[in-house]
Amino acid sequence: MSISCDMLVFGGTGDLTLHKLLPALYHLHREGRLHDDVRIYALARGEMARADYLALAERHCRAQVARADFEAETWQRFAERLDYLAVDATQRGEFVRLAHYLGPGEGRVRVYYLATAPSLFIDIATNLESAGLAGQDARIVIEKPIGHSLESALEINDAIGQVFPEQRIYRIDHYLGKETVQNLMALRFANAMFEPIWRSAHIDHVEITVAETLGVENRGGYYDHAGAMRDMLQNHLLQLLCLVAMEAPVRFDAKSVRGEKVKVLEALKPLTGMDVQDKTVRGQYAAGQVGGHDVQAYYFETDVDNDSDTETFVAVKAEVDNWRWAGVPFYLRTGKRMARKRSEIAVHFKPVPHSLFLNGQPNRLVIRLQPEERITLQVMAKAPGKGTRLEPVELDLNLANAFHHSRRWDAYERLLLDVIEGDSTLFMRRDEVEAAWRWVDPILKGWQEFYRKPRPYAAGTDGPEQAHRLMERDGHRWRE
Repeated sequence: MSISCDMLVFGGTGDLTLHKLLPALYHLHREGRLHDDVRIYALARGEMARADYLALAERHCRAQVARADFEAETWQRFAERLDYLAVDATQRGEFVRLAHYLGPGEGRVRVYYLATAPSLFIDIATNLESAGLAGQDARIVIEKPIGHSLESALEINDAIGQVFPEQRIYRIDHYLGKETVQNLMALRFANAMFEPIWRSAHIDHVEITVAETLGVENRGGYYDHAGAMRDMLQNHLLQLLCLVAMEAPVRFDAKSVRGEKVKVLEALKPLTGMDVQDKTVRGQYAAGQVGGHDVQAYYFETDVDNDSDTETFVAVKAEVDNWRWAGVPFYLRTGKRMARKRSEIAVHFKPVPHSLFLNGQPNRLVIRLQPEERITLQVMAKAPGKGTRLEPVELDLNLANAFHHSRRWDAYERLLLDVIEGDSTLFMRRDEVEAAWRWVDPILKGWQEFYRKPRPYAAGTDGPEQAHRLMERDGHRWRE
């Protein structure tokens, strides 16, 4: 590694920094991926001694990093890179003080990671510019959600775009850094067997599910203003849909890959008017049992309005209106307090044209992102014994077992290293974000017009009954 870098993380005492970013940077340091001159600064509003912050960071890293991977001596060397600064992101003068503290930046990459509320993005970008901290080697990383609507996303993109050129803006979606998501592209574009059948002539429908057993935890104040649509579907699920549906890029580089994803988003059939009622379901978890434990309803969570109409579950029937995918429904589903934690893509193929056997089933390809990372292909095989009784069997690629000789990288490790090295392939481009909002905004407006109250579902179940009927009307069922 030959890149000197200052990594400045705004929101340095927040959950994202302590639970994800610092453990990821620790692993990069441990494996020798960081230049000796990489410095890490955690920035937050509160005053805190450096020693106290290092103790806080170590405690969280110990909790997040596997015991075999946490080495006290390695941590001490990593801690030498780490500093804490009290900075009020809304105060221009504090950025002038920050610039003096950092010193000259010539020849150094400066990465500004905004692990803050989106309401601070514009302030931070403009204050960096006014303090002379947005030079040609500076890069800015912004987390989702980028705004709460198309209008607010345009405002954020316009303001940040006036300070940083597009090639130095990294809009991060950590799902794109997951190993299995990378393997989805490898599966499609490095194996000749799938391309001829990866189209409407052979695929019946596609499911994309991101289910969580957790509730809103300590994010009630944020989540009650965002909801599942803005928090998950507008970014994570639509990104997964793009990777399933995109055409093969000319090259595996940022411009080509992101250009093909934008085409998918622009091809999504708009959902307006009565389509919002017919093709979307929004739900909110009620009291129930998850993992054998009683849990309370969403509206009793901390910092949540007792009369909240925020959705904690969304199911949508989407259609990509192009030659490859015409007539193939994409069913998207995400929710909190669900029966099981899992993130997966299930591609359901059409039945064989003429069945010779009585009990055959269509093939199905399942790409599992979590809790384990694996790819399975269901095929039909003859069961042992007399006759031709068929049974489904799975060709199973367990990625952890297949690559057991190497540690599995966390998504943030890969993405942070990409930012330092200037590779934006796995990040969202401005027009991607805005195309996603153009499709989502009419759904949000339709909910306000047609049904404000989400459908209740018991915690520990698979969502409201209406979500099951969404698929049953087409003769399908969710994969459980």
